[in-house]
Amino acid sequence: MMNKIKTLVVAFLLISFASFAQSSDQPLKIGYTNVEYILLQLPESKQIESSLKDHSTQLENQLKGKYADYESKLQAYEKGAATMDKTIREDKEKELMNLNNSIQEFQRNAQQSLQQKEKSLVDPVIAKIDKAIKDVAKENGYTYVISNQALLAGPEDGDISPLVLRKLGVDPSKAKAAEPAAAKPAATTPAKTPAKTPAKNTKKKN
Repeated sequence: MMNKIKTLVVAFLLISFASFAQSSDQPLKIGYTNVEYILLQLPESKQIESSLKDHSTQLENQLKGKYADYESKLQAYEKGAATMDKTIREDKEKELMNLNNSIQEFQRNAQQSLQQKEKSLVDPVIAKIDKAIKDVAKENGYTYVISNQALLAGPEDGDISPLVLRKLGVDPSKAKAAEPAAAKPAATTPAKTPAKTPAKNTKKKN
């Protein structure tokens, strides 16, 4: 999950870490945080992970069912092809090709479905984090807030992550130490299982 979320977070970073209006007599104050890290601390993170895993499992089960049906019909074709009438044999081959195409199309649609599901779950949480960051910046006089992923050096007190977590109702002292990059994906796209295509029978019986 987190690998795909990174793409959404990058887009968020490009548009959301904007400057906050300050009067000319106020000193420049820059803070930094990590949106992925904040997301990982929220209870919604586990909910997203669970929902994506369930959705992926459903897609995988449907794919397995389609492939099992194809394998069963392929075996029946291979067993009886030599004695089939030409018309029947060609009809079976056409049926198998259609099933094979259906499997390939389902795999493509399943990947898109999983991506759309993930986006629908992540976007509202990213928006929530965005608001919390901006609120913290405004309340604490930060002129700019940047991603710590682009930070080469800076003071520890510039990290506003604990403030953002409190704003979101999370105790910073109980935050996970692991960086988001080390997180395992919550769900995977149903694996592509190449279907065997029926071999043309050389022994035709009319």
